[in-house]
Amino acid sequence: MWLDRRGWLRVLGHWRYDLRRPSFTRTWSGDKGPMAETVSTQVGTEGGLRASHQQNGDAGGDAKVELSPGPPKPAGREVEPAPVGGEHPSAAAPGPGKHKKRRGATRERVVPPPKKRRTGVSFGDEHFAETSYYFEGGLRKVRPYYFDFRTYCKGRWVGHSLLHVFSTEFRAQPLAYYEAAVRAGRLQLNEKPVQDLNIVLKDNDFLRNTVHRHEPPVTAEPIRLLAENEDVVVVDKPSSIPVHPCGRFRHNTVIFILGKEHQLKELHPLHRLDRLTSGVLMFAKTAAVSERIHEQVRDRQKEYVCRVEGEFPTEEVTCKEPILVVSYKVGVCRVDPRGKPCETVFQRLSYNGQSSVVRCRPLTGRTHQIRVHLQFLGHPILNDPIYNSVAWGPSRGRGGYIPKTNEELLRDLVAEHQAKQSLDVLDLCEGDLSPGLTDSTAPSSELGKDDLEELAAAAQKMEEVAEAAPQELDTIALASEKAVETDVMNQETDPLCAECRLVRQDPLPQDLVMFLHALRYKGPGFEYFSPMPAWAQDDWQKD
Repeated sequence: MWLDRRGWLRVLGHWRYDLRRPSFTRTWSGDKGPMAETVSTQVGTEGGLRASHQQNGDAGGDAKVELSPGPPKPAGREVEPAPVGGEHPSAAAPGPGKHKKRRGATRERVVPPPKKRRTGVSFGDEHFAETSYYFEGGLRKVRPYYFDFRTYCKGRWVGHSLLHVFSTEFRAQPLAYYEAAVRAGRLQLNEKPVQDLNIVLKDNDFLRNTVHRHEPPVTAEPIRLLAENEDVVVVDKPSSIPVHPCGRFRHNTVIFILGKEHQLKELHPLHRLDRLTSGVLMFAKTAAVSERIHEQVRDRQKEYVCRVEGEFPTEEVTCKEPILVVSYKVGVCRVDPRGKPCETVFQRLSYNGQSSVVRCRPLTGRTHQIRVHLQFLGHPILNDPIYNSVAWGPSRGRGGYIPKTNEELLRDLVAEHQAKQSLDVLDLCEGDLSPGLTDSTAPSSELGKDDLEELAAAAQKMEEVAEAAPQELDTIALASEKAVETDVMNQETDPLCAECRLVRQDPLPQDLVMFLHALRYKGPGFEYFSPMPAWAQDDWQKD
């Protein structure tokens, strides 16, 4: 027995009870179309249901209706047509003293059904043509571009206004920005411009937010192809480049670079590499190949090489300390008894008097496993911007000793990288910083409300320019150099964009390299190697 969405109390399969009128209704399909049989009932004084006919000997119990074989017969009422759309006929008839509502009188906003979405993540020419690269000072840079963030209304947003959602979950910009974005036509709900941020969200609402997007630079080192066949593509990934779009990175990712520069599309990563980790990275060309290789996960072996602080022991070292994620948002882990079990085997390869080259074989696959275990052993990676930071205290986390709470640790890490303008190391931007993550007095990148109101009108004009920008890379390549430069400049500056008003110092190319490299990846029927990096050579010396 249960209540359905229309207020019917369902009993024994097809029988149901209308709470608005004391009757059971049973529906069936006969020769004359769908029909319904109604059996009168009485509502007991204690809220129970009692059928007016025999209760199968269960006096005082829950209502039970005996289903007899053969076509049902009316029980004291005429046979009624089946409910249309699941609605009982009595619901349509207004009761005494009630007036039938006029159609459209409630003026409720109609939400269209959700669109059918493709499974999996894939990117094609329309995505690759959003912008272009340029190279400067040993860095690969992305020209700023307009981008639509799209999402269906989440369950926790239903019943709340857009104003509430932006103020509680999207704090990267002040509310004044979103108000200006409404006036500029940047916010859409179900493909129609939002007129008022106080509009209340419903289930299946589709939101679109057009922003002016800036991506951090990455190393200009090319992505080298190590192997390719009809099933897989294997590359040597440089440090600093994420594998797939995440955070502020989209075009400066391996997936997009391979698609735009090597025409390799619809790729499926077969394993993970951190953004700062370089080396062997394997992709499947189809979902079927990806699934097949993932089933062989127990037979795969990974081997890394790194350069660590100090003189690492000559004998093989195995670390089995459990690892706990301190913050998924910041991307920080630590050794903790409450963490997940993991195991890494280390072997020293060389020592130059100051630092050691170590081979690492992770037997489990936890986030930052090699980096966290090396920190615990007292030999963090030489230039690890997270686990070799002074934010961990004087011992820098050796032996798991961290003289501060997780909250204090996160705050100190964020403050350190905020001062260095290197929040991208933590996969953060200024807008991600909640009051609990920073006490910094660094100037905010947000625009004032007066500035935004002043610029909203200009932004409306910029929308026409953005729409006129070329949409295909081939079109850009064939267009005249002057026309291309004009279109690029139109997209590179936006009056509502806070990032456009900032002048950021570019990182040095060597600052984008962490000394951790995926050297070998082996599985059933395959084995791929990447060349040993320069910093792993025996005679390497720190500059």
